[in-house]
Amino acid sequence: MKNKHVFIKLLMFSFFMVPSMFFGQEVTGKMTDQATGVPIIGGTIIEKGTSNGTTTDFDGNYSLAVDNFPATLVYSYLGYKTVEINVNSASTVNVEMEESAALLDEVVVTGLASSTKRSNAANAVASVSAEKLTGVTVQSGLDGALSGKFTGAEIKANSGAPGGGISMRLRGVTSVFGDQQPLFIVDGVYVDNQSIGLGNNIVSEAAGGGNPSTNQDDASNRIADIDPEDIESVEILKGASAAAIYGSRAAGGVVLITTKRGKSGLPQTSFSQVVGLRSPTQLLGIRDYTQAQITALGGPDNPVLNDYEAELFDNTVISSTTRFSTSGGGEMNDYFFGATHRNEPGLVDNTGYKKSSVRLNIGQRFNDWLDIYVTTNYINSQSDRGFFNNGNANRTVGYALAFTYPWEDLFPVDGVYPQGGAGSNVLETVALTTNREEVNRFIGSAKTNVKLFTNDNNRLKLVLEGGFDQYTLRSTSIFPSALTYFRDPTSLGGVSISGTTVNTNYNISAFLVHDLNLDNGLSFTTQLGSFLQDFDRNTVLTIGTGLNGSQTSLSQASNISTNQTIIPQRDKGFFVQEEINYQDKIIGTVGIRGDKSTNNGEANRFYYYPKANLAINLSKFDFWNIETVNYFKPRIAYGEAGRFSQFNQRFATMNAQFIDGESGLSPGDLRGNSNIGPERQSELEFGFDLGVLDNKFVLEVSFYDKQVKELLLNSQIPTSSGFTAAPVNAGTLQNRGLELGLNANILEKEDFSWNADFKWWKNKSEITELDIPSFTTGGFAASLGTFLIQEGKSATQIVGTYDPDNFTAEEIARRDPEGDGFFVYGNAEPDFQMSWYNEIKYKNFDFTFLWHWKKGGDNINLSTLLYDLAGTTWDFNDTDLDPSGELTNGEFRGSQAFVNPDPYIEDAGYIKLREIGLFYTLPNGLIKYANKIKVGVSGRNLINIFDYNSYDPEVSNFGNNVLANNVEVTPYPQSKFINFHFNVNF
Repeated sequence: MKNKHVFIKLLMFSFFMVPSMFFGQEVTGKMTDQATGVPIIGGTIIEKGTSNGTTTDFDGNYSLAVDNFPATLVYSYLGYKTVEINVNSASTVNVEMEESAALLDEVVVTGLASSTKRSNAANAVASVSAEKLTGVTVQSGLDGALSGKFTGAEIKANSGAPGGGISMRLRGVTSVFGDQQPLFIVDGVYVDNQSIGLGNNIVSEAAGGGNPSTNQDDASNRIADIDPEDIESVEILKGASAAAIYGSRAAGGVVLITTKRGKSGLPQTSFSQVVGLRSPTQLLGIRDYTQAQITALGGPDNPVLNDYEAELFDNTVISSTTRFSTSGGGEMNDYFFGATHRNEPGLVDNTGYKKSSVRLNIGQRFNDWLDIYVTTNYINSQSDRGFFNNGNANRTVGYALAFTYPWEDLFPVDGVYPQGGAGSNVLETVALTTNREEVNRFIGSAKTNVKLFTNDNNRLKLVLEGGFDQYTLRSTSIFPSALTYFRDPTSLGGVSISGTTVNTNYNISAFLVHDLNLDNGLSFTTQLGSFLQDFDRNTVLTIGTGLNGSQTSLSQASNISTNQTIIPQRDKGFFVQEEINYQDKIIGTVGIRGDKSTNNGEANRFYYYPKANLAINLSKFDFWNIETVNYFKPRIAYGEAGRFSQFNQRFATMNAQFIDGESGLSPGDLRGNSNIGPERQSELEFGFDLGVLDNKFVLEVSFYDKQVKELLLNSQIPTSSGFTAAPVNAGTLQNRGLELGLNANILEKEDFSWNADFKWWKNKSEITELDIPSFTTGGFAASLGTFLIQEGKSATQIVGTYDPDNFTAEEIARRDPEGDGFFVYGNAEPDFQMSWYNEIKYKNFDFTFLWHWKKGGDNINLSTLLYDLAGTTWDFNDTDLDPSGELTNGEFRGSQAFVNPDPYIEDAGYIKLREIGLFYTLPNGLIKYANKIKVGVSGRNLINIFDYNSYDPEVSNFGNNVLANNVEVTPYPQSKFINFHFNVNF
């Protein structure tokens, strides 16, 4: 019996141990999230120095055969710190992975259904975390949350009116007439970001001057609807080399927004209350008049001077933001619920912004091969914008204020306002007019992963994704008949404007993603799929004039006109990409996207957008022996993207017209082009990433050369054709730039840490080819300053007329070599921009601030022009401009008006303290059930340093028309904020 037992033991030893002598011994275990204990699926385990590796299964388990012990195993997963463990024998090794906030461990998008660690990325991708978005101070909208926080961007608030309204361009001007805003994608949903006019031109007559644009109503952008508090992270694909995966919608770049989701573990509940004080960043004051000057302007002797600027703007108002969120989950599900209510009164009476946003995100894992993630967001907002910006009838507040003299008495008597000398009474305009936007919006998405096949080396999954974005925008503008400028019987007699926009977007896509991991250390990720995107916007604007007494209803108007604009678009296409990775040492990607669209002249024609990139992590190779430099990655990338033509450019325009008393149509001025196609952009980007001292300092350097070909322009055609112009693809625009970023972990102690981000970037544009004659665009007139699109010159050069009698022939030949009658007076492109973000923590204190420096870049300041013409400019009596010293500033500038725009083209550079915050976390246990209580104070725009002669150089009369985002005409002034915070987590 004893011998039998020995025989059985020998047999079992042979069965288990002999194979291990040939095939290696196994290390087994489980990989989980340290904070939640949830299994990590698809984690990587590699035997260091070899190509031997494996991945975790759907329960986080792994098994790896190791030939020789001792060995070092490297555990890694996207978004987590890499762990190395020495193993001396076959055993069970369970690893808890810790989430990483380190720059190089961030996950960045590389395809429509794939991502990678930043340390392996071959493109420069900017990322902004939730902590940087809203962790310092409360933000009204996403626009303010992004300013100064990533390289390659110029973000400008159109005005200081509450409720949003921004111009944003990435890596320079990318079109002349096209919409240069980036594509915004929220949780896979292609969200609309249009700025829709309110129809106020009938009162302001803004389009009746030198620029026919009706987009001068200071309408908000719809990206303002997104609640920054919901956002987990933002990735900005700045150039075509990264954005090529989004094809014909990506010429302006892509902003990818990921909202928060729950994590497994105990439910987390958070409540925060912010109370803020809003006040003007600065006031300009009134002119220091002498009695002789008052008399010359028709004023009385010894008048009482009223500061109407202070009356309108010098207010401190209280805002509030209330936020509640709860989240949690288990191994099979997760959820996140967040609700925010914001109330921001404006500086000006009867202006302000209110928004309520509710979000519910739910994830469900059904089994090992199927999961789904659903996001929903409902937004309701109301924005009272005021009546500002340009006007040619002296009715907008800022325009009329320029021509309002301080000795006038504009205050009401028994509720009746006197008529101002400017043609309107600014106090009356503020008190009686309404200019409101109301939005109801729903954004939802669903994404499911179906794992079709998996083994030790292969994984195949099907990714299905759909998104839906629908909003109803109702705009209401009321100019009652009681307004003094409607008292004349020949006037409009009161105006009521009602606008309704229903916008519906949806997108669906399906992708197959295959991962192959070979024993030699090579891994391949292949993805292919198709998509459908449908966009439909329907705007109806109804204008009633001749209101009946105090009535404001359209039904009480004497005359009613209606205008409808329908903008449909449907895009289809496919995307194929191959990513190759050799042990995280060499990473390459090739791919192509094909698009077709109803906006193209040939709706069924595909346009193709290829991409290719390569990154080499030299520091991972065995030959690398520079101890202080632990990370060095040269990279190069190429990609193409596009911008669709407008739907109506395919067709000749027609105008409604009465013909012999019957309704009919007549040809318009623009002849359609059935061959029109998208603008096409190609970009070559190269640079390197460098980490030293265990990545305490990480430097990113990127150069890019971007070519925009087939520019969409309007060509003049012979009037004998029955038209005056036709859209054509003609011309090439080039942008070249440099971007530098330094992430520094300056100090890391137990009770003290200091992290800083330094960013520096610049761009230079040039029209390298122009197939039509040079032309001006963007301003009001060459005598006031405008853009000149000219071959061989910058796309953002500002030119204007000049008086030849004031210059020698030699100077004219030098400054006007083409002899076209224009001098170049400036350039809207900044010389460079720089930001400095600091985060300092000492025990329970957090101190954070962000400086932003914009060097150069010019504005056309027509606000000062209007004040000069009226003789009311705040610096009119100063004498530092006239070289002869004979004329005051106002007299000197006014003497040049409408001939030489140089005095009104000003340096719009600035240094701003964008954000600053000081917070204290109370010790645990002070309040029962509360896990964390945080109190603090923060500020926005508290320090603003510039020489610009107006309220703020960040301003745009033409809204999000980015090429002309530097023209100022009497805007709503900018504000600064001081906020008091209370946050508690349960």
